[in-house]
Order: sequence, then structure tokens, then C-alpha cells
Amino acid sequence: MRTAGALLWFAVFWAAASIALAQTPAKIYRVGYLGDLSGTSGQNSDAFVKGLSDLGYVEGRNVVFERRSSGGKDDRYPALAAELVKAKVDVIFAPTTATVRALINAGAATPIVFAVSADPIGEKFVASLRRPGGNITGLTIIAGDLVAKRVDLLAQAYPKAARLGFLVSSISASRSEQMNEAKRAAGRLGKEMVLQEVVREEDIGPAIENLRKQRIDALLVSESIVAYRQRKRITDLVTAAGWPAIYPERAYAASGGLMSYGPSYADLYRRAAGLVVKILKGAKPGELPVEQPTVFELVVNLKAAKASGITVPQSITGRADHLIE
Repeated sequence: MRTAGALLWFAVFWAAASIALAQTPAKIYRVGYLGDLSGTSGQNSDAFVKGLSDLGYVEGRNVVFERRSSGGKDDRYPALAAELVKAKVDVIFAPTTATVRALINAGAATPIVFAVSADPIGEKFVASLRRPGGNITGLTIIAGDLVAKRVDLLAQAYPKAARLGFLVSSISASRSEQMNEAKRAAGRLGKEMVLQEVVREEDIGPAIENLRKQRIDALLVSESIVAYRQRKRITDLVTAAGWPAIYPERAYAASGGLMSYGPSYADLYRRAAGLVVKILKGAKPGELPVEQPTVFELVVNLKAAKASGITVPQSITGRADHLIE
């Protein structure tokens, strides 16, 4: 009888424990997000959120976001970064160089993941790509290597263009690498490269005018937040000048630029979600290698070409991943 009673008691206890365990709520992770959540940047952020969801980390179920958006005003980042540091989240997604820099300056010790840094080593975000070594990791857009590819595409499309202009940001850590690669790539093709640096957004107009005075035949624009913020103005000025041009990201083509070549930012944001998940599962950011792009896009804006009277050869349109008509 005692044995039967003990077994009954154990069965009741086990059933109660099982119910209690089943009712134990899943852990809720708190993910910080520091960035510009408007326009195209907002669309990229959707790719990040979907990337988390695809991996089982769903907003409202087991993830809560602490979002801080600059609304396109970089001078807001220091205060927003300070807020996130105080929020004590589990990990912070800071997609760009500007957002990571703001968090570093705010003294963030929280794990940080970036998505589109042109030169994370030069920016001193990480010690090396293979082993970052600190509390930061992410994805790099290998800006220097892509400059040479864009020079080659522009020369293939417009072989008669002898003087190429290159609009590059002076504040970019990869500035020297990009300029040197542009000159080397142009030299290999027998082209002359005219370098034009900009520091602030208000420098764009005078920079384009200076390139006009130097009688360039075609233009390349580098990756930089300065140019990105002014992409519509840049594409309008370049169209007015009548130059064939290639840009670093499809948002420029969508804003009226002739063509763009570069990594898919949406894919980089999606893959950044994978790094965030690894950190939530216990991985240390300093031991997660910085990853490189795997998806690249050649975008041609046929509507812009027609409006400017520029013909894009079939050799380029036939290779395009996206045509804007």
C-alpha cells in the first residue's frame, strides 16, 4: 500500500511539475536598434526584423525592441546612443559607421552588431576581420575592392570616357584605400582619374561644379553617409551635367541615378540578424568573424537614361539584376 501511495504521490507531483514547466514563460530578449528608420533605411530595417523572425526571434513573442531613430539627422545619435546604453539591452544593432561610433563614444559595453561598415578595422571597431576581439562585430562592404569593379563597369559601358571623376568623402576611414584603388583601376584601363573630396553635405554642389570645370566624361560616387543623404541632389546634378555615372547602392538608382553596383543592403541587414541571434544564444561578439557580402546587385535605370539622352549598352543591361523602366 505504501508503495502504491508513493507512486500515486509521485505521479501527482510529476503532473503538477510538468504543468508548471509548460506555463513557464519563454525568455524575452531586449534588442536595441540605433539608426535611421525612415525611407530606404527603414526598408532595410524591415529586412533585419524579418531575419530575426525567420530564426525564431519574433517581436512581441520573445523579442522586444528598443528603437532609437535619428530621422535622418546624424547629430541626434550621441543622445540616442546614451539612451540605449542606459536601457541595458541584450545586444544593439547599429547598422552604420555613424551609429557604431556614437555607441562607442557613449561607452557602450553591450554587444554591438553593424551591417554596412566600409572599413571596420580602419574605424578601430575591430582588431581584425577574423577575430574582432571586443564587443563589436558585423558585416563589411569591402569598399576598396568594389571601387575597381565600378571603374571597370563604367569603362565597359562608355569606353570613350577618358577622364573619370570620383566623388569621395574625406571623413571615411577607407578614403585613401578607395582613392588609390580608383586611380590604379583607371590606370590599368588607360583612363585618367580626377579625385574630388567632400566633407559636408553642403560641399556637394561646389564639388560637382568643380568636376564640371575639370571636364570629366563620367563619374563614380563612393560609399559615404554624406553622399547617401544627398543622393537625390547628386543624381539630379549629374543628370543635368549629362555624365554617365555609377553609384554604390541601388537607392541611388531609385533616386534617378543611371546605374549602381554594390552589395544588397537588405541582405546585409538580414545577415546581421544571424549574428545577433548567435550573441543572444551566448556567443561572444569578439569571437564572431566580420562577414563580407555575398549578394551583389547591378541596377540600371532605363528611365533615367532616356531622360538624360544616355544609351546604356546591351552588354550592361543584359547583366543587370534589376532594370528600372
